[in-house]
Amino acid sequence: MPVEFLGIAATNDGSETTPRSGAAFDKEYTLRLARAHEDHGWDRVLFAYGSGSADPAPAAAYVASRLDRLGILLAHRPNVSYPTFAAKTFATLDRISEGRLTVHFITGGNDHEQGREGDFLTKDERYARTREYIRIVKKIWTTHEAFDHEGEHYRFHDFVSDVFPVQQPRPGVSFGGSSAAAYAAGGAEADIYCLWGEPLAETAEQIEAVKAAARTAGRTDVPRIQVAFRPIIAPTEELAWEKAHRTVGAIRERREAGLVRHHRRGTRESPENTGSQRLIAIAEAGERYDRALWTPTAAATGGSGNSNALVGTPETVAQALLDYYDLGVDILSARGYDLLGDAVDFGRYVIPIVREEVAKRDAERTARGTLAAVR
Repeated sequence: MPVEFLGIAATNDGSETTPRSGAAFDKEYTLRLARAHEDHGWDRVLFAYGSGSADPAPAAAYVASRLDRLGILLAHRPNVSYPTFAAKTFATLDRISEGRLTVHFITGGNDHEQGREGDFLTKDERYARTREYIRIVKKIWTTHEAFDHEGEHYRFHDFVSDVFPVQQPRPGVSFGGSSAAAYAAGGAEADIYCLWGEPLAETAEQIEAVKAAARTAGRTDVPRIQVAFRPIIAPTEELAWEKAHRTVGAIRERREAGLVRHHRRGTRESPENTGSQRLIAIAEAGERYDRALWTPTAAATGGSGNSNALVGTPETVAQALLDYYDLGVDILSARGYDLLGDAVDFGRYVIPIVREEVAKRDAERTARGTLAAVR
């Protein structure tokens, strides 16, 4: 199966290790970073969402209008807009990008972060709302006649959009989470299911949980699986590990100096979302797993988001990614700490190795199939 690479479309150059040097939305840097991904073999980039961050939709439109090939993964929280409005926004962006849009729907794992924008539903209520929201958006994308909707969270009458996506029948839907409620919602509705990087055994268990949820929802297909890591690469193993320890030191220094904003509840000591809880538990159980997985980066951030690292030479990290590919992961998400420099290095030195090895695996699989058919 083909493999795809997802990078980050940050709107400024700040990261967990360095402060940003300019505005929250640095137009020149945003385009420069996206172009670096397009020029170095990446398939798409994520425009993330935060309560106080630059709006990802116009930022994505800006990039899409200036680049020719790079795909867009747009993060969206259902609480910030009505689904009729959002569906038109997404369809317009798919038009601007000429069919390069995927939408990542975020239910929200932290009550205080959701409350910053007026969302006070419980977590279970948020998951129910997200499922309803996704279904409405899908219907708007594909329905050319006016319809009514009477649901638990949304109600409208006689709506039909006049703008439709380029992609047929619709753009892809991406979803993530590590709780039973997340598996149920994403297993039912997602085209792509996103996981944070965990050891191989735990990742295999999560993949099976997603597949089971899809079957329970009555699907005959299953979502594609995406897994996210923070690669730390260098020309030698020794240099890579030195770089890894410097990285963790920088993360801890910034957090201890109070330069990273925390939620008032659900702090790094006790995160609310299951995914972060899992990352912390894995870090407490050990620092190194499998071929190259390293957990101190996740521990240093309190399991905040995509935070487990893959450490080593490009060859080592590529082989580690191939281990996940062999589990059934066909979208590999990677984001370094020097956003621009790491995107270039990863694209130059890791992506080609993975693509070459995947092509070999696919060719061998095809050959075995052909031989079996002849026999």
